Amino acid sequence: MENFIVSARKYRPATFDTVVGQNSITSTLKNAIKNNILAQAFLFCGPRGIGKTTCARIMAKTINCQNLSENIEACNKCESCTSFNNAASFNIHELDAASNNSVEDIRNLVEQVRIPPQVGKYKVYIIDEVHMLSSNAFNAFLKTLEEPPPYAKFILATTEKHKIIPTILSRCQIFDFKRIGVEDIANHLKFVAQNEHIEAETDALHIIAQKADGALRDALSIFDQLVSFSSANITYKNVIDNLNILDYDYYFKIVDATLKNDITNSLLILNDIFENGFDGQHFIIGLAEHLRNLLVCKDKATLSLLEVGENIKSRYAEQAKQADIMFLIKGLEIINHCDIEYRGSNNKRLRLELSLMQMCSLKSGALHPQSEPIIIPPQKKTENQSTKSIVSEPIPKPLTNEPQAVSQPTIVNEPKTVPVKDPEPKPVQKKTGPRMPGSISIKGNINKVEEEASTYKSTIHTLPDTDFTQEDLETQWSNYLSSEADQTPSFVNALRKYTPILKDNYLVEFKTDNKVIANDRQNINKVQAYLKEHLQNQKLSLQSVITLKEENNTAYTDEEKFDEMKKKNPALQDLKDQLDLEIEF
Repeated sequence: MENFIVSARKYRPATFDTVVGQNSITSTLKNAIKNNILAQAFLFCGPRGIGKTTCARIMAKTINCQNLSENIEACNKCESCTSFNNAASFNIHELDAASNNSVEDIRNLVEQVRIPPQVGKYKVYIIDEVHMLSSNAFNAFLKTLEEPPPYAKFILATTEKHKIIPTILSRCQIFDFKRIGVEDIANHLKFVAQNEHIEAETDALHIIAQKADGALRDALSIFDQLVSFSSANITYKNVIDNLNILDYDYYFKIVDATLKNDITNSLLILNDIFENGFDGQHFIIGLAEHLRNLLVCKDKATLSLLEVGENIKSRYAEQAKQADIMFLIKGLEIINHCDIEYRGSNNKRLRLELSLMQMCSLKSGALHPQSEPIIIPPQKKTENQSTKSIVSEPIPKPLTNEPQAVSQPTIVNEPKTVPVKDPEPKPVQKKTGPRMPGSISIKGNINKVEEEASTYKSTIHTLPDTDFTQEDLETQWSNYLSSEADQTPSFVNALRKYTPILKDNYLVEFKTDNKVIANDRQNINKVQAYLKEHLQNQKLSLQSVITLKEENNTAYTDEEKFDEMKKKNPALQDLKDQLDLEIEF
């Protein structure tokens, strides 16, 4: 039985031209070799499985080749190339820093550097995972790395550049390898499949490339796994079944259901996904990616950002025509919030179902209640309200508790001046019957005090300037406090402490020892409006005066007590002086 070699090793690039997805780096290295401007140390950094060590091996082989081609590639015929291909080269040394990270290992390497190459021009040292060297090992390596012999070249490779000390970084020529694109990986997998005589669908290869997340080595490992699973016939269904990937069809069906406001179907599709064993977080990420791809398809300039096969791309383009941009943006916002809150939710499935229902409601506009205020009509209206609520007359209309859609509220004044809403529990005016409380909207409840104040203001200008006495003032003052005791107890209790005083020009002055009460303009204006109405005087004005509380200086210490006693009987001080007494503490 022939020994099996995994595809990642069998199809490992042997020349710069066969390196996948790193054209800028390979071109730079080839030009440096061609012009003979090689640095003494190189640092190759980037994610796993993208060709760092492969490029280091190709470079080490190429700079020692004795018969370079015009394309700056190794000949594979000279003594140096053949020894390298047979893993018998004494000029190229590979060191794994993960297992050789001590100071002694680096000292042994430094001792080897002193020996010049026997065959070839350079002695190349490839140190993989160099970030795993200890701090002392790095320090032991510094001098040799900065001033190596002219025949020594160091190529360091790492996946975590930030862990390498700055003194090492400053001595190296740094190359940042990038993740390999989905299209490049899919094309390479197609090349491998053709060489191995394996049938593979294009969409299946794209799924493998996406699953590899930019790492070609991972993609080739998945490819070998699927070859064993599907018996040399890789299909799209085999790939999604073996890799536990959600089919694109689920996402297309979900979006179709949301576009039709079909909550029932979307919940059934979600239930099918859960029954197949997929995690909700995985579905959220996939749906967000699907909506993003639909948004990308809306413009031809961004189609290059879509990393899928041609068949799937055509389905995306078709569905993108049905969904408008605002729907996709709002849908992405909903899914993004769901992704953030999903992990901390106690009922994860309900949180996901709620997001789908919100998406289904986007087209119907059910998620925009703020466009129009929700008003609950009052249970009973007065005769004037029912007959004059629509007629547009110059006479203003009375305020109701309902918030109006127009920017300026309308007010109705009845033939005789009567306030629309009396703050007292018992109506004072006989002309108006008791007003039944209607349903109150949210906005009306918040602005209740402002509406009442504006109602009083609408009646003030018709009041006469009737004279009144201090006794009349105290009577109405007491009536107001009694009526408002349940509504504003703290304010009423503060006003009960002092009696209001009538000054000149109908100025009413009341005292309070609380600054908050003195600055409570809403309630003060309410009292003023009440007094104006019930005393029938438009010129009445209310002014608050803050009185300072008398400090109660209680004597606590013996010295303070003695001082208090001295004030009452000064002879105590003479007695203290004559007897030369002292207060004990």
